[in-house]
Amino acid sequence: MGRGKIAIKRIDNATNRQVTFSKRRGGLMKKARELAVLCDADVGLIVFSCTGRLYDFASSSIVPFVSMKSIIERYQEAGEEQCRLLNPVSEAKFWQREVTTLRQQVQNLHHNNRQLLGEELSNFTVRDLQLLQNQVEMSLTSIRNKKDQLLAEEILELNQKGSAVQTENIELRKKFNIAHQRNIELHKRLNSGESTSGEQATRTCKDPGESSTHRDSCVHIDLELSHKGDEDE
Repeated sequence: MGRGKIAIKRIDNATNRQVTFSKRRGGLMKKARELAVLCDADVGLIVFSCTGRLYDFASSSIVPFVSMKSIIERYQEAGEEQCRLLNPVSEAKFWQREVTTLRQQVQNLHHNNRQLLGEELSNFTVRDLQLLQNQVEMSLTSIRNKKDQLLAEEILELNQKGSAVQTENIELRKKFNIAHQRNIELHKRLNSGESTSGEQATRTCKDPGESSTHRDSCVHIDLELSHKGDEDE
């Protein structure tokens, strides 16, 4: 048989009431934990027993007190925001408080900046000055480390670019040497071909059995070859 429904009313028996409270409290805590994990929600649960004992759960179990405090502050801010939406006067007062707070923060930042620059130190004790010096030295160390890191990265990048340019220069020099060698070989072949043509023309012109017209053409060829040789020079 299934369990009967329990009437939702105060349990008169103290023992039964305590047992029911322990069971229901455990189930409530379990549901809150599952809701926070499954839905990535910020959950805060606060339960006081009839004896005044506190039971609470916050979605962040690392620092429960801090997490619960932040959840309560968010709840209060949400409530204030809802009230501001319903009450324009309250909204105006809220923004006036925000402006005052921001002005005070700006003044504090300006004051701290002047102190870091070595100004307004008349009310400082030796301990305060030592703390300020340590803060400045830590800042300078951080700045120097960042500068050294950037310089090292720039030097590495320049070295890589230099290596790439050097490699490209070597490849271009090789191509130039190959082209120059081919040019020399072409000049040799051209000079060799012109000399052979000149010798053949000279031998032909010196043949006594040739006609005067052929000899004139040979002279003309010799003159053209001679003229071409002058141009090459």
